Amino acid sequence: MQAALDSLITEAERFLGSRITTNGSIRETHSHGEGSSPPGMPDGVAFPETTEEVSRLVALCHARRIPVIAFGAGTSLEGHVNAVSGGLTIDLSRMNRILAVNPEDMDCRIEAGVTRPQLNDHLRDQGLFMPIDPGAADCTLGGMCATRASGTNAVRYGTIRENVLGLTVVMADGRIVQTGGRVRKSATGYDLTRLFIGSEGTLGIITEIQMRLHGIPEAISAATCQFDDMTAAVQTVIEVMQAGVPVARIELLDEVQAEASIAYSKLEGLRPVPTLFFEFHGTPAGVQEQATLTETIAKENGAVDFAWAVHPEDRARLWKARHDAYWACRAMRPGFGALITDSIVPISRLPEAILGAKADIAASGLLAPMVGHVGDGNFHTVILVPPEPDGFERAWALDKQLVARALDLGGSCSGEHGVGAGKRGFLLREHGAEALDVMQTIKAALDPLGILNPGKLLPAVGN
Repeated sequence: MQAALDSLITEAERFLGSRITTNGSIRETHSHGEGSSPPGMPDGVAFPETTEEVSRLVALCHARRIPVIAFGAGTSLEGHVNAVSGGLTIDLSRMNRILAVNPEDMDCRIEAGVTRPQLNDHLRDQGLFMPIDPGAADCTLGGMCATRASGTNAVRYGTIRENVLGLTVVMADGRIVQTGGRVRKSATGYDLTRLFIGSEGTLGIITEIQMRLHGIPEAISAATCQFDDMTAAVQTVIEVMQAGVPVARIELLDEVQAEASIAYSKLEGLRPVPTLFFEFHGTPAGVQEQATLTETIAKENGAVDFAWAVHPEDRARLWKARHDAYWACRAMRPGFGALITDSIVPISRLPEAILGAKADIAASGLLAPMVGHVGDGNFHTVILVPPEPDGFERAWALDKQLVARALDLGGSCSGEHGVGAGKRGFLLREHGAEALDVMQTIKAALDPLGILNPGKLLPAVGN
């Protein structure tokens, strides 16, 4: 392996120069994301600036059977970027050019290292935006595609899957493949774009993305809605969705998360009780209609506080508080670790899922605030891990309980964080042996040497 790596570095230096390194501190930075999976140190890190450079790097690795791990911003939560078998990490952050914007067709082409804020800042003057908002401000669009990201706006605008028209992908042997295109639909060939979306770098490395864009809404309004019990809050969500209200975002905070966010983000006027955050997009008349109907439904379910956030700065403060929920949780118990869960169930099963999860949390004796994009049935708990020898084991046992409950209710072990290294053990139960065998067949066909992000997404054969 060392001789192969030395040969790789020597070859790659001819076209990358100092943009490939074995520096220990850089390798350590690329050994983990933001989750709790054990780190994995790569043997080297490369910083390509073009698709062609990525292609040449991957071809060199393929010839030497060296593992390849794609790296964006390192914000993943399930160990996607951890180099569990060593190898070369390819950091795509320098591939951050916006290649083309087509305002008339409402689409654009970007490199994989472009971040969501960067793209939206570029688009703002053209009245367009990319609405997918997974919460991590500096996450890259390539990483979002690789993990099939969604976030707070998915209830109205869909996930990243629905907003990608085409991709440029470097295959395991270095070939460059174009998928999809600029049209909104096509009935030709296999849908390779959707195959690579969510493949977590195990089938190919995404280097460019053709993105669908949306018009910036003419009117936006937000509201907070508080309840004295969780059942009423969840029932409100179900009825709003069943009524067909085109809400842009619905976020749920349980009483523990509300307490944490009130303290951390200085949310004046809110109480530490189950809370919903709403946002409405559209024309002024449409927004008013959506908001009025939502308020009526909430009050019929016993909402005790319903407050509007009309001014942009008030909305920004509200959603920043939601995005800072993780840090608010950490502030509750300084010195504790954190294990973030991610489950999703059919929306009709939300009451059972959330109330059951709260019972599991209470029985565990751990503190685990709950927050979620409940408009599509997706919710998270931030399990605060006590600094004790068995702290992580207790947290992991609770996580497995929560996932098992979601699967029992017809749900999934992950609505948006992906599988990575952390959730491979749940896939057999969720998908069944036959489906996993098909996935393994696809993996073997596209990556016969198994060099692309080994140890991720699919369980080891025989498990």
